[in-house]
Amino acid sequence: MSRQAKSESELTWKELEIGGIVTEPGSASRYRTGDWRSQRPSYDFSRCIKCRLCQIYCPDACINETDKGYFEADLYYCKGCGICATECPTTVITMVDEGEE
Repeated sequence: MSRQAKSESELTWKELEIGGIVTEPGSASRYRTGDWRSQRPSYDFSRCIKCRLCQIYCPDACINETDKGYFEADLYYCKGCGICATECPTTVITMVDEGEE
């Protein structure tokens, strides 16, 4: 199953334990932590040199390689921190307000 397809076992941030306590190891992938994001990454792949820095610096490990070799955030898990945009040497990634095209 792809990470984009929501399964019944995935939970939103609202189902997290109070205080964000991890009650079982490896359970983070069940939570759609991108739901509280106010900004999201937008891409202009025409400038991408496929350096992978966005993936390396992403604190949530939510940036995956596409079939064409580019790197794109899985918005189910991206929290919109903007680190990928800051570290991108060719400004492929810009942060836009959630809801903008």
